Amino acid sequence: MNRHEKEQYLREYEVMKKKGKPFFPYAVMKDSVMMLIVVLVIAAMSIWLGAEQGPKADPTTTTYVPRPEWYFFFLFELLRVIKPPALVPIATIGVPTIAMVLLLLLPFYDRGAERNPLKRPLAAIAGILTIVAMAVLTFLGAEAGNPTDIELATASEYEAGKAVVEQSGCTACHKFGTTGGTLGPNLTEIGLRLPEAGIARSLEVGPGIMPSYAGLEQSDPDKYADLLSYLGSLNGEN
Repeated sequence: MNRHEKEQYLREYEVMKKKGKPFFPYAVMKDSVMMLIVVLVIAAMSIWLGAEQGPKADPTTTTYVPRPEWYFFFLFELLRVIKPPALVPIATIGVPTIAMVLLLLLPFYDRGAERNPLKRPLAAIAGILTIVAMAVLTFLGAEAGNPTDIELATASEYEAGKAVVEQSGCTACHKFGTTGGTLGPNLTEIGLRLPEAGIARSLEVGPGIMPSYAGLEQSDPDKYADLLSYLGSLNGEN
């Protein structure tokens, strides 16, 4: 914007300013009415639809599956996309922080005076990409399966045992492929490292903080056998 354009803009701004309406009470009233409408809509939806509270928290269970609130689904899905543990800080801190800083600095590196989005390509593209990325990640996060699901391909005869592992919360401590924690040993190739008898011994004894599955062996032998067969089948190629 050259000097002549700037002077013309200031003259037009002064004319428009004199023709405008005062902030108080005109703008204050408009904002107040809109805020009241939003509050009434939220209250009506809360009364009509209710709010799902979920089951009562139980700190002793290992089968609880944490799920974020809907407005964090995009970060939840970002963590599912960026799986290597070394890159988790980038997914949780790096990417959101960089995106937020770039948006906050947008008025400083895009200083155009135009208000038409078509004439502000940088600002328009940044806004559209941000909205689309968050919308897509939020949708994928909402539609994502159980985070404790094991992504290793499994033969049909071992599916029952795989379900026992997922339901028992084994992924909270053990890693299966790219799924699970690192508190306990990686079980992706447990079938190569231990014979089935050794796996059975570990299940019955429950080394360290691991719970014993001796009770499951007595109460439901078939379920225990499925669990043992599945673990014995893990050879890193599933």
